[in-house]
Amino acid sequence: MKQQHTITYLISSLACMLLFCVSVSAQNDSIVSTPNDNTKIKLKYGLRVGADIGKLIRSFADDDFTGFEITVDYRIKKRLYIAGEIGIEEKNTITDYLDITSTGSYIKGGIDFNMYENWLDMDNMIYSGFRIGASSFSHDLNSFNIYSTNQYWAPQFSSTDTQEFSGLTAFWAEIILGMKVELFNNLYMGLNVQLKILASETEPNNFENVYIPGFGKTYDSSGIGAGYSYFLSYRIPLYKKDK
Repeated sequence: MKQQHTITYLISSLACMLLFCVSVSAQNDSIVSTPNDNTKIKLKYGLRVGADIGKLIRSFADDDFTGFEITVDYRIKKRLYIAGEIGIEEKNTITDYLDITSTGSYIKGGIDFNMYENWLDMDNMIYSGFRIGASSFSHDLNSFNIYSTNQYWAPQFSSTDTQEFSGLTAFWAEIILGMKVELFNNLYMGLNVQLKILASETEPNNFENVYIPGFGKTYDSSGIGAGYSYFLSYRIPLYKKDK
């Protein structure tokens, strides 16, 4: 009898232990384990080179304009880039009083700051920038008319003899707002708008600059200009850093 009580006690104890183990195991299984993710995102560094396709399209569509521009940038920090543009332009301007062809080259340099926080391994930009620009150009004055206030008695003077004015220069500053989107690996499309402030210029005799390559139209001597560009560019990858 005593032995039977002992066996019953052992069986009861064993059952309690099994129930306790099952309960603990169930509680442990209900806790979601979080894996230790050691994956690091890399930022791409390299020289990005592109072309202004807006100027190329305009060159084919507009008989009075020919231009080409190369764009470059290089990342020096996570959000900071050094950037610049170099190009050539030829623009024929025709008004009621003159016909003039402006030809020249220009260069711009400065920085871009990316204001967009990319997700994971994305590499897009919404950026603001600043440039200092310089242009060397010439004008061919193809024809002109001199306006007379006394049009009844005095004949209007006009000339069709071409005059060349060379060795002209201009310097300006630009504020830029734009975006760049990675279409495929290292291939980007972008656009920007530019507000330009003319700092200095040399002018030909007897008339003002009506168009400065790289700066654009001078808007009646106001010293304020505007521009835009949209472009394709490719980054030559050199190395990567942890994001």
